[in-house]
Amino acid sequence: MIPRYMSAMCLIGHGGVEKLLYREDVRIRELNPHELLVKVTATAKNNTDRKVREGLYPTKDNNDVASFDMGGTSSLQFPRIQGADVVGNIVAVGSDIDSRKIGERGLLDFNIYATDSEDINLAPDYYGHGADGGYAEYIIVPSSQFYLIKNPELADAELASMGMCSYQTALHMLNIAGVKSGEKVLVTGASGGVGTALIQLCKIIGAIPYALSSLDKEEMLLSLGAQKVIDRSKIEDVAQNILKATNGENIDAVMDLLGGEYTSRLIDTMIVDMNKRDTYPRLSIAGASGGNVSEILWTKIYLYQVQIFGVSHGTRVEAKQLIRWIQDKKLIPVLHGTFKLSDLHKAEEYFVSRDNNFLGKIVIVPDSEWNRHGEKFKVRKFYEN
Repeated sequence: MIPRYMSAMCLIGHGGVEKLLYREDVRIRELNPHELLVKVTATAKNNTDRKVREGLYPTKDNNDVASFDMGGTSSLQFPRIQGADVVGNIVAVGSDIDSRKIGERGLLDFNIYATDSEDINLAPDYYGHGADGGYAEYIIVPSSQFYLIKNPELADAELASMGMCSYQTALHMLNIAGVKSGEKVLVTGASGGVGTALIQLCKIIGAIPYALSSLDKEEMLLSLGAQKVIDRSKIEDVAQNILKATNGENIDAVMDLLGGEYTSRLIDTMIVDMNKRDTYPRLSIAGASGGNVSEILWTKIYLYQVQIFGVSHGTRVEAKQLIRWIQDKKLIPVLHGTFKLSDLHKAEEYFVSRDNNFLGKIVIVPDSEWNRHGEKFKVRKFYEN
């Protein structure tokens, strides 16, 4: 039986955390034939939640407030329930779905695909933006995008930390740049969700990841598989530090989440000696935490034949590959800690002001599921003060 109402955190407009309103009377609609009703147990927080809330996705020079919108017409409507990386249990199915699926635990492929293509996604949208997401007690999703994950060794919060928003983006960054076994890959923003995913994925495909991060995270990043951790604290020394770590050899490809003043310096690490390269220098960029504007000499780009790839989301093929790797225990969760859904304001503030010991993902757990799925992993700095 489908419940009529649920608790949810609703985004009611662009702005600060005051635009997130916790409600206990959100109506649950009827299921379409191909859909599932999932009782949410854990949803990983992503930086895109904050950027959408604050309207930080401008694509024009005037930097107007804008939401994530690649399809020409914004799909963001208020109120909207955010939260893309959703884990939960199926509690009801549409008329076209086998009822034996009820009770299964799964992980959502967060994309709202514009076409049926398996290997291209040119106008990406996602649950939590173009449709309601997982910051709620329930979510309605298409059956084809909710993947069964048995793996009893993974708690729900840990599984959510391996969600598609970070891992699929990371895999697409590597794939679109054609990264192959044996290549040296520089990962910036290495301690975040996409960064830790990139390190693990490099190891799976046989590439050699170098992590650009603060040195207090060195031990943790090395344990994930980073070849070396390079200090990012002094931007003017970044290129020199990277080349010291590689013994002066070219970085083959850069997976960048920083942008800003870093971009030109990162490119410099790939063009030290072009005679020693056998592939083009490649830069995949999927973030701009270091700044939304970069100054680059275009002569440097075209004379050194640097290939630049912009990445937002991945494809169905990549989602299915990641699910197989999770099921085969080739990926490990990097969970920082959990917050109750009703404490999402605090989770957002904590994320923005996080200290140097932060690594991995914050996961949001509905209050009704807290004792079972959240308490064990709670962010103690917040809940024990």
